[in-house]
Amino acid sequence: MDFLNVTQVLNYIDLKKNMSVAEFGCGSADFTIALAKKLPMGRVYALDIQEEKLSALEGKLAVQGIDNVSMILCDLEAPKGSTIKDDSLDVVFIPNVLFQAENKHGMIEEAKRVIKSGGQLLIIDWLAGAPFGPKDGLVTPDEIKGIAKKLGLSLKKEFAAGDYHYGLLFVK
Repeated sequence: MDFLNVTQVLNYIDLKKNMSVAEFGCGSADFTIALAKKLPMGRVYALDIQEEKLSALEGKLAVQGIDNVSMILCDLEAPKGSTIKDDSLDVVFIPNVLFQAENKHGMIEEAKRVIKSGGQLLIIDWLAGAPFGPKDGLVTPDEIKGIAKKLGLSLKKEFAAGDYHYGLLFVK
């Protein structure tokens, strides 16, 4: 049984040591920390609407001596909610967040806004029927592909991200 292997998921993206990336809805920040370690000359942005998640991350970063992470308290469903400049990031990750979002389209649109041309958007979310996943708000891969298509994003790859999640990799 494979829940969600962060390292395995990161292998789907060609990461370079100096990239700028963001984790939208960082929560426990598993991706943020893994990315910060993989991108020693890059910058990782951890964004969340919950201040306590960012406070917990601040402690984790201090303990591990990680200094290439910027934390942003924000509403990713609002227009320009991330406060990040247009066309400035190489990659945006949205892991296990869309099922909680009321404005899924708005969050994906915000990711598209901040990604450089040729940059990538990786979305991971729960499969329907996962035994201990959420029951409400689930979004299917087809729904996400529809939103992405309307926004002009191209699907590069679709994959299983463990036994309970799917992954979709888009290019701007």
